[in-house]
Amino acid sequence: MTNTFRQFRSFDRPVQLLLLNQFTINVGFYMLMPYLALHLSGQLALAGWAVGLVLGVRNFSQQGMFLIGGTLADRLGYKPLIVAGCALRTAGFALLGFVDNLPALVIASAATGFAGALFNPAVRAYVAHDAGPRRVEAFALFNVFYQTGILVGPIIGLVLTGVTFTLTCLVAAVVFAVLTVLQIRSLPTRTPSREAARSSVLQDWRGVLANRRFVLFSLVMTGSYVLSFQVYLALPLEARRLAGPGVEGTALVAGLFAVSGVLAIAGQLRITAWFREKWGRDRSLVAGLVLLGAAFVPPALTSGTSSGTGLLAYVPLVLSAAVLALGTIVVFPFEMDTIVTLSGDRLVATHYGLYNTIVGVGIMVGNLLTGTVLDLARSAGVSALPWLGLAAIGALCAWGLRALNTAHQIEPVGVSHP
Repeated sequence: MTNTFRQFRSFDRPVQLLLLNQFTINVGFYMLMPYLALHLSGQLALAGWAVGLVLGVRNFSQQGMFLIGGTLADRLGYKPLIVAGCALRTAGFALLGFVDNLPALVIASAATGFAGALFNPAVRAYVAHDAGPRRVEAFALFNVFYQTGILVGPIIGLVLTGVTFTLTCLVAAVVFAVLTVLQIRSLPTRTPSREAARSSVLQDWRGVLANRRFVLFSLVMTGSYVLSFQVYLALPLEARRLAGPGVEGTALVAGLFAVSGVLAIAGQLRITAWFREKWGRDRSLVAGLVLLGAAFVPPALTSGTSSGTGLLAYVPLVLSAAVLALGTIVVFPFEMDTIVTLSGDRLVATHYGLYNTIVGVGIMVGNLLTGTVLDLARSAGVSALPWLGLAAIGALCAWGLRALNTAHQIEPVGVSHP
């Protein structure tokens, strides 16, 4: 913690404020979202398809609109988009606490998702801008605050939801309302991109899409997101299979999330510093992808284990979550830095927006295929196949990124890496 605080103090006030903001954003978000499906299906008694619609709209309105948010941030400035996103999420969360009909729930869910599309690219571009040559360090610290918020939020939400879900929504809305005021009062304004001011939106998008090096990097890195998101899909499903749907299964799932969060909080800064010094950015990214793929080998080796076989059966899953977290820790700061490098410091928020849109589509497709294959493979008696497939995705992405590095695709012409 001392090292984290020292690193935090070493950055200028805007970066410090953005780090604290990201922690608070995640606390507000994760105190509510993990319990939304239960509220919709339980208290409101919505059908399964309606619950899926509400959650799906939220996801699409965020992932599908990142490019819009990034473009607006480059044109209007980072601060207005951060303020607008926090204000919109305030309204969306407050509305979720009081409405009980499907159209209103869809509108509230869409508002909370689009809010994320507004402020996420702006926050990352702002951090990259103000951190300058210390981008990697800043994004490593960013992930510490990010993961801490993910750990703290659900605990607060569990207590509040125990009283009433409406109270959870109101507290989350208050959190974002306070953030909105804080941005307005304390966050310095950054001038909009001069390149965006001289061109149309379509010209900006064509220019970013024409950045072949960036697009190839985005496509390769989509695999890393498909793998890292299995902590929300494949690992919990396997945990439920082994430990059952009761208290033991819930505790095992919670333990997997705790392992991921604690590793990121405790080890992010040291791990990033070690990899940066010993391996450099490009090789560290490749190593991180290898780790992400390797995380699925332990479950593949024990996937034939029957349920109810005791605590030893859980070890491969915990090990998988730990290695998956380690791979994510290695990848994230260098990934964020590479996006800025490939953008040539032009239209940075737009690049972040398109990048998140691409990987968002990849996550959706990847999760659909993973869930389908998990069911089919177990029915066919080849339960190790999905895990081996996920490991192969990691290896393939690592090979693809190494090929880009070998072809000198990562450094754009005329841009030097700080």
